Amino acid sequence: MASKQKITLDQPQAIPLDRLRLSDANVRRIKPGQSVAELADSIARRGLLHNLNVRPILDSEGNPTGDFEVPAGGRRYRALQLLVKQKRLANNAPIPCRVRAANDDILAEEDSLAENSERVSLHPLDQFRGMQALAAKGNAVEDIAAHFFVTPAVVRQRLKLASVSPKLLDIFGDDGMSLETLMAFTVTDDEERQIQVWEMVEHDFQPSASFIRQRLTENSVRVSDKRVRFVGLDAYVEAGGSVVRDLFEVDHGGWLTDVGLLDRLVAEKFEVEAARIGEEGWKWIDAAIEHVFNPGRGMRVLAGDEVPMSAEEEKLGADLEAEGEALSNEWSDADEVPDEVHTRLGEIDAEISRINDRPIVFDAAEIAIAGAFVSIGIDGRLSVERGYVKPEDEPEAEPEEGDQGTD
Repeated sequence: MASKQKITLDQPQAIPLDRLRLSDANVRRIKPGQSVAELADSIARRGLLHNLNVRPILDSEGNPTGDFEVPAGGRRYRALQLLVKQKRLANNAPIPCRVRAANDDILAEEDSLAENSERVSLHPLDQFRGMQALAAKGNAVEDIAAHFFVTPAVVRQRLKLASVSPKLLDIFGDDGMSLETLMAFTVTDDEERQIQVWEMVEHDFQPSASFIRQRLTENSVRVSDKRVRFVGLDAYVEAGGSVVRDLFEVDHGGWLTDVGLLDRLVAEKFEVEAARIGEEGWKWIDAAIEHVFNPGRGMRVLAGDEVPMSAEEEKLGADLEAEGEALSNEWSDADEVPDEVHTRLGEIDAEISRINDRPIVFDAAEIAIAGAFVSIGIDGRLSVERGYVKPEDEPEAEPEEGDQGTD
């Protein structure tokens, strides 16, 4: 039986950068953009960690020209050229290269494709541990992001995994759960509770991240809750309340963990607001954070009178409508409208709606027999419905002339 021939690996050669040319055989045709600058900074800091794969360029007669093409390593080549442009690297600096023969059996395109397709991205758990090590040494989030060629938001997300039980991290490392599932456990630092919830879902085909978050935060209140919007998150935090942030959600939402404190703040502010409405002179105020459906059923609703629009308000409304129409016409044929234009149009619509939404006023005699319902709307704003008259408060009808009896 013939013995297998052992392979030999080529030793890298140092070739001046100005003798290298990017090959047409390089499969990476889409310029990677910002990552080239990041890679250039990495090379300046650490040196070139991976050699370039090159082949000699031959003239028309098949003789070496002294120049080399780069079919594999195009992004590194561009980063080196950027360093030259930035005057951080000499134009003829020696670059370690693996040199293949020009007529090698393996095509240049194959080298390029293999280098790009066979690359394995760093596992998120390895990425987390590397980031954690850098953070422990005092590196800032922005610096760690530059090290790993990711955004600072990704670094914060990965570092948040430190709050997850080591047992769950090991399960994730063994492909026992998805990254989305693992991220759901970061909403709490209670490792014992994390394990309890995992045991509830570990046999599910695809554990629900939203279910995990719900179970871990069932004694908390969502940041988007109308009560939080009513008092304001800042007021809750200033009063000593804690917030668990979820960095893995798009809006970086979270949960308020001190529900008792939140309810107290809501009650205090709501009481003040209800008292302010009561100062308008209504006979009664029915204040509840959340009323049952149609609380004024069976009551007469006063129409009241709209406050007329002032001359200033009329002019402002006309100016806003003209501005909105001009913006709409300007961008009507555009394929893409800038975000600031969308924002301004939204502001114009909101301001016009505010002007057109006229307040209602009531006569003093009407206020004396009617009341108002005060609650918190779904958007967290105070909701006031004025002018409800209870049946027992209806004034007695005055008898018409001629209806009085005679002796």
